[in-house]
Amino acid sequence: MNLPAYSPANDGIDPSLIPHRLLADGAKIPAIGLGTFGSDSVTGDQVAAAVVGAAAVGYRHFDCASVYSNEDFVGAALEKIVAGGVPRSELWINSKVWNDKHKAADVAGSCRQSLRDLGLDYLDLYFVHWPFPNFHPPGCSVESRSKDARPYIHDKFMETWGAMEKLKQEGLVRQIGTSNMTIPKLKLLLRDARIKPAVNEMELHPHFQQPELYDFVVKSGIVPIGYSPIGSPGRPERDRTSDDTVDIEDPVIVEIAKGHRLHPASLCVKWGQQRGQIPIPFSVNRRNYLANIQAVAGAPLSAEEMKAIADIDRNCRLIKGQVFLWKKNQNWEDLWDLDGTITL
Repeated sequence: MNLPAYSPANDGIDPSLIPHRLLADGAKIPAIGLGTFGSDSVTGDQVAAAVVGAAAVGYRHFDCASVYSNEDFVGAALEKIVAGGVPRSELWINSKVWNDKHKAADVAGSCRQSLRDLGLDYLDLYFVHWPFPNFHPPGCSVESRSKDARPYIHDKFMETWGAMEKLKQEGLVRQIGTSNMTIPKLKLLLRDARIKPAVNEMELHPHFQQPELYDFVVKSGIVPIGYSPIGSPGRPERDRTSDDTVDIEDPVIVEIAKGHRLHPASLCVKWGQQRGQIPIPFSVNRRNYLANIQAVAGAPLSAEEMKAIADIDRNCRLIKGQVFLWKKNQNWEDLWDLDGTITL
């Protein structure tokens, strides 16, 4: 891997100018991050180069996961960044335990492997990636089902969460969080956890604002992190359906972006950050990740513009999670507890 050396860019943003979100224990997390999910079309080398480039223009928050199969590449990028003069304490690095490592005995091993791959002594934040322990092979179709797949079983999830709490107590991770949860599942977790999640990562973009879940998370003292903040144009083909909408083509988004001299994608990122969530857009294109962080650091949207974007919510979930279903003839909606109860 031939990565460039880290050097602050003249056209970047001073990291001290990037807003932060305050977690329940007082920790500060940068209010924009760079995602590192390269889907099926981006190589580990490209992701690593983007991490170095993003740090050069002001990013300090990087969202990783073991299942992305590129944490060793990201680790090489982080080594370059720290060698270039950025203290480890100024970086915020996330990772996630994947579905086939939910057993309590496996959680610590997965975390330690991520630490080795990333070249770190600790993670700032560690997530349970999905609440379902249902493995699927890379590149599988939406019809794929693991023979061991099962629904969300709260007692089993609490065993996983107990192992997450132990990681925090041992100092391997600073914060623990959830991802792809629903209100019924979070209610049970908040009832039974010794350490409640600091954050919940969830799909959030103008056409999928999840107001009920978003409000519940915030009122529970949990910080929302929004993935797919521009509508996930690079998502795998298996996640696409004919009902999907395109946020960056919405006339409201296009018009407001034009008024601020922003690309519609960067406007979506700016809206998310100003709303209160932490967007984690992914791009290996310098023009794009630079434009996104510049938008976050720029002048705020007006109350009228924020209201106009709030009004275009279409409840259009793009990352449906079909491969995590556990029975034949199920609909992806069974994953999301739409009637307020956990589907078994």
